Amino acid sequence: MAAPINGTSKPSFRKSYSIEYGYKPRKRTLIADAEFDREQHDEVQHKIQQIIIDNEGQAECEYTILVTLKDKQSASILNLINTFNRDGLKVNHMETRPAATSPTNSEAPKGLDVFMEVVCTDKLMDDLKRVLFQSNSKFIVKNIKAHARSSSTSSSGQDSKDGNAKPAADDTIWFPMSIWDLDKCHHLLTHYQPDMDSRHPGFSDKAYRARREHIANVAFTYRYGNPIPIVEYTPDEVKTWALIYRQLKKLYPTTACQQHVHVINILEKEGGFSEAAIPQLEDVSRFMKRRSGFQLRPCAGLLSARDFLASLAFRVFQCTQYIRHPSSPLHSPEPDVVHELLGHVPLLSDPSFAQFSQDIGLASLGVSDDDIVKLSTLYWFTVEFGLCRENGQVRAYGAGLLSSFGELQHALSSKPEVKPFEPATTVLQEYQDEDYQPIYFLAETFEDAKQKLHIFAKSLKRPYDLVYDAHTQSLHILDNMKVIHDLSAQLKQNMDVLEHALNRLNENGINFRVIS
Repeated sequence: MAAPINGTSKPSFRKSYSIEYGYKPRKRTLIADAEFDREQHDEVQHKIQQIIIDNEGQAECEYTILVTLKDKQSASILNLINTFNRDGLKVNHMETRPAATSPTNSEAPKGLDVFMEVVCTDKLMDDLKRVLFQSNSKFIVKNIKAHARSSSTSSSGQDSKDGNAKPAADDTIWFPMSIWDLDKCHHLLTHYQPDMDSRHPGFSDKAYRARREHIANVAFTYRYGNPIPIVEYTPDEVKTWALIYRQLKKLYPTTACQQHVHVINILEKEGGFSEAAIPQLEDVSRFMKRRSGFQLRPCAGLLSARDFLASLAFRVFQCTQYIRHPSSPLHSPEPDVVHELLGHVPLLSDPSFAQFSQDIGLASLGVSDDDIVKLSTLYWFTVEFGLCRENGQVRAYGAGLLSSFGELQHALSSKPEVKPFEPATTVLQEYQDEDYQPIYFLAETFEDAKQKLHIFAKSLKRPYDLVYDAHTQSLHILDNMKVIHDLSAQLKQNMDVLEHALNRLNENGINFRVIS
């Protein structure tokens, strides 16, 4: 529980990226989820290794054992048999023969050599050895040798007909190969929910919690290809939206980048944006698809970093439909429909910025958890909190800024440090999740940022290259000559069309120059 304020039980909050007044904690970030994924992966791998270590003594092994009895008496043989009579130990073969020499005296009567083939666990064999090697034992152990069990039989009893053991775990990282596979990308790995965290503004509001659960269920049941279900927003929810809308619209002309302002104006004319109603995702998604090819998909909250970034590869933005609690209209401890629609949608509707977002998504497919953290950091300091330069002025293009009254002004003041956007250094920058950012990164142009991202993506370790097919909304792995040849033929055809168009312009007296 948070410390009380002024003797009350009200929890204390600290300032967040989307808060305008007071201090509240920012709880749900893409980087935090990526780091959580990595920590969970490391923890799972550690547990697997520990299980392997713990179970080393539990794996069955074949042993050949040569023991010499000091005499040939029946009691000695029976004693040996009783020693091996243990639960979990199976004697596959046993034979006896006269010992070549007496174990104690070459002139004395010879003993008996006993050869055995047994199957048991390492732990059981260790227990058996302690008995066999006792100083007062009537047995002399000449040899115990372990053998790997036959590849034709596994501990689970499954046969390996080809003689090649299948790896216990597949190291390949799964990722969606088509837009339909995004139905599998809905992992919510952080749980700062109104019914789970007492610091959430809606924790004590049962009606709000029930409302959130209802809207979340809409997202959970959604499948690609279906219309996005309509959410009938209440008058109080629309009132919250209207308050935020008015506040931010006043700032955009002097703080937001030109693309954002331009698309917001078009959204007001064509996309149903106004303070009078919260736009429906289906209507906004159709608008975006016409302009940039991006589309919306409803989700129940902040997805795992890997699933969220993978969706961007298919020009799909996973979007929440619930709105923040009315007691905190200018703050949301998690992404909500205000952040999505006013922060992200305008720039995702711009073709240049849409390509930048898709490139981040494509770079994330199949990379390691460490690289997912890097790309999440890159996303944080660009798509969420990025700055750009326009006509000599610094403007905001990050959605976390464009949906935040307070931090938008802070970012463009003289208080924070502003560094040039360089992916290799940006991904190493620690992020601030409890206050406004002390450091922002400035992109000279979106094209410059895209080029730098393209170069950075090549440094990520992945055993294959991928290309997105916009016609089928699927991916091709460039791992064989046929796929590469087909892609090359398509590119050549496109280049022929461009060359023909340029020649036509030249014939009409229109000069052109190629910009590299």
